[in-house]
Amino acid sequence: MQFETVIGLEVHAQLKTKTKIFCGCSTEFGKDPNENVCEVCSGMPGVLPVLNEKVMEYAAKMGLATNCTVNQKSIFARKNYFYPDLPKGYQISQFDLPICEHGHLDISWEDADGEKHGKRIGITRIHMEEDAGKNIHSVAENASFVDLNRTGVPLIEIVSEPDMRSADEAVAYLKALRSILLYLGICDGNLEEGSFRCDANISVRPVGQKEFGTRAELKNINSFRNIHKAIRYEVARQIDLIEDGEKVIQETRLYDADKGTTHSMRGKEEAHDYRYFPDPDLVPLVIADEWLGEWQASLPELPAERKARFIDDMELSADDAELISSEKDIADYFEEVLEIHNDPKKVVNWIKGDFLRELNQSEMTVAECKFKPEMMAKLIQLVDKDTISIKIGKDIFNDVFTNGLDPEKYVKDKGLVQISDSSSLEAVVDKVLADNPDEVEAFKGGKKKLMSFFMGQIMRETKGKANPGMVSKMISEKLS
Repeated sequence: MQFETVIGLEVHAQLKTKTKIFCGCSTEFGKDPNENVCEVCSGMPGVLPVLNEKVMEYAAKMGLATNCTVNQKSIFARKNYFYPDLPKGYQISQFDLPICEHGHLDISWEDADGEKHGKRIGITRIHMEEDAGKNIHSVAENASFVDLNRTGVPLIEIVSEPDMRSADEAVAYLKALRSILLYLGICDGNLEEGSFRCDANISVRPVGQKEFGTRAELKNINSFRNIHKAIRYEVARQIDLIEDGEKVIQETRLYDADKGTTHSMRGKEEAHDYRYFPDPDLVPLVIADEWLGEWQASLPELPAERKARFIDDMELSADDAELISSEKDIADYFEEVLEIHNDPKKVVNWIKGDFLRELNQSEMTVAECKFKPEMMAKLIQLVDKDTISIKIGKDIFNDVFTNGLDPEKYVKDKGLVQISDSSSLEAVVDKVLADNPDEVEAFKGGKKKLMSFFMGQIMRETKGKANPGMVSKMISEKLS
């Protein structure tokens, strides 16, 4: 029997506000436990929540960016459950009337065979809610502790339709969502710190069956790689159960990255289990027409639009445009280099090769990188003007990138300026040919591959500084 995978994702994105959603406590990450806490977010009796206006604005902007309808009236609800990190005994969220509904996101991806695909994924809703705290378990002390710093941190939950059919599609969707959040500047997208986290609802069904299978939910997976692996494992687990005559249980499961497996956490709740009802402490939220108009007008150029511009105006390939535009800071860096050296294809080649390699190996962000766009532009210009060879440019890249050095000054100080004087080069070429008479005769006899041998010898003699174009021409003329 052939099976079809059905995946729906619930993404929690922490909004990049300075204060929490219903109080004035800081949202700064990494503070001492229970430092960013007050009477409101700790659920003390008699206090009242007051909505952070930026949360409403950011949620609406994400809705506009993902083709949603922004409801100009929405309602906050209480989601009731009991857990140590939820001090009020309920979470303030939205249920019946969320701020955004009925959107979509177009995604593209490449499968394991290199075949490219595209698809539109429906977005059911986007709603605002507060985060819970964090439980800390100490085996050594045989005790558990609660840190409420995250309690009340503003989130938006982005709920997709069950439109994805593979782990590849799910990861492509998540990357596209994260890219939009970063372009809007409303979330830092940090998976490790929990600023961007995903719950995956996964089921399988026989191919051709319309009814969905029983789903399991995978909670809080913290990297794209782990999300991909967790979905693939869970799909295989469910298929094995069905083929063995067993039933898939509706439950919440956790992914163990070390073992590469999922395991049961608890039974999966339904909406009625949470006993949602409108929060009596918060009036219905009404968005004025002028606010909505201002937010729509303030939207930046989004990833898909930027990609299209890179293809149409700069004649980049679709793959290069996708790579550069998917990360806002990379796209900004690219365009800043172009302001100084307007050669998009050459700039792309340096960025997607040497720059991204060094950036990934150093584990730095573009903002932390010392090698600024003007330095990259200078390096490319040095190669284009034949001041240095492309080989020397690549050889020195690690050093100038790591230390943020001016490539022009570095090349002069190290004596790496390319030799383009014809008389100097001719003397070296003559010497190499004279020292290798057997190879010269073989070349004349038709072994043209020996050109690379002669080039290598000349580069060794000149310590890599010979102009390769001039050298190649000289050798060809002398041996023709």
